[in-house]
Amino acid sequence: MSDSAPHRTSLYENHVKLGARMVPFAGYDMPVQYPAGIIAEHNWTRQSAGLFDVSHMGQCLLEGADFETVAKAMEALVPADVLSLKPHQQRYSQFLNEEGGTLDDLMITRHVKDGTLYVVVNAGRKEHDYGWMQKHLAEGVKLTRRDDLSLVALQGPKGEEALAKLAPAVKDIAFMHYADVEIGGISARVSRSGYTGEDGFEISVSSADASKLWDLLLSDPLVKPVGLGARDSLRLEGGLCLYGHELDEAISPVEADLVWSIQKRRRTEGGFIGAARVQKELAEGAARKRVGIKPEGRAPARDGTVVTDAAGREIGKITSGGFGPSVGGPVAMGYVDTASAAPGTKINLIVRGQPLPAEIVTLPFIPNRFKR
Repeated sequence: MSDSAPHRTSLYENHVKLGARMVPFAGYDMPVQYPAGIIAEHNWTRQSAGLFDVSHMGQCLLEGADFETVAKAMEALVPADVLSLKPHQQRYSQFLNEEGGTLDDLMITRHVKDGTLYVVVNAGRKEHDYGWMQKHLAEGVKLTRRDDLSLVALQGPKGEEALAKLAPAVKDIAFMHYADVEIGGISARVSRSGYTGEDGFEISVSSADASKLWDLLLSDPLVKPVGLGARDSLRLEGGLCLYGHELDEAISPVEADLVWSIQKRRRTEGGFIGAARVQKELAEGAARKRVGIKPEGRAPARDGTVVTDAAGREIGKITSGGFGPSVGGPVAMGYVDTASAAPGTKINLIVRGQPLPAEIVTLPFIPNRFKR
C-alpha cells in the first residue's frame, strides 16, 4: 500500500471528530490513540468498556450446497475441526502453507443459514487470504467478500451492561458464539469474542449504519473510544498473538503454543495444508516455543531484541514488547529454544549491546476474563 493513499474505514470522520491521532496501519488510516492517551484507554478497557474500530479486517462468506460441503472445504485449509461447529458457534484457526508455517490466523463461524461459514481475516493479509481461498477451496464452494460491512469491538467488564441497555438479547450470547440482534434499530451480527483478554463483543453492521452505531455506543458513559496503541498493549498482556509478530510464514501453530486450537480429530487425521509439520511437531516436540518474558527493571524490550541464556548463547528473539499498564512494568513475548522455555528460566535481553536480566514467565500476564 506504500505507493497509494491509505484506505479509510466508514468511521474515519468519527475518529477525526474525536481528536484521534491517525496513522497508516495495514493499508488503512487508523486511530492509534485519542486525546486521553494509550495508558488511559488501556486502563478504561480493563475497568469499564472500550470501543474499537476494526472495520479494516476482512469479512467474507463461504457458501456451499450444505454445511458438510463447506466445512470439509474449509478443513482442507485449516487445522481446526470445522465439521463439529454448531450453528452460531465460532472457532479460531490458522491458514498454513505447505511447510506448516502460518499464513494468517482467522475466525470461522457457522452461520445460522445452512451451508454457510462467516470468516474474519486480518486486515494486512486479507487480499492474500481471499486469493488463497479462491485458489484452494473445493469446487462448489463460493467465496463472497463483504466489503460492505463494518466491524467494531466493545471490550471490557462493563461491555455487556452497556450493550444490553440497547439489545438485552446479548446477555444470552455464549463465549465464541454469535446472534443476530437489533441495536437501536440497527441490524447487527454480534459475537462474544475479542482481542483484549476481556469479556466483550464484536459487532458487524452495514457500513451505512456504522457511524450511527458508533455514536450510539459512545453515548453511554461506560464506553470510551480506544485506538490501536491500547489494543496492542491489551492483547500483549493477554498473551494473544499478532500476525507479523508472533505468527508468520515460518512459524507453526505448535511453536506458537496454539495446539489448543487444533482439535483432537484434526491432530490425528491431518488432511489440511501443512499437516505434515504440525503432526511431526506434535509427536516429537517443536524446536522453539512462544513464551512470556518479564524484563527486570523498567526498560522495555522491543521487537527483534536478541534473547540469550545465562551463558550468553543466543536462544531466541522478542516478537512483541512494551509497557504493560495493568502489569505496571515492561512485558514481552518471543520465541526461545524449547530447552530454555520453562517458566522461571533466567535469561538476558541484549538492549543497545548490553545484557539486561529477564525471566521466562507463564502467559498471559493478566488472567483472561472471557465469559465462558
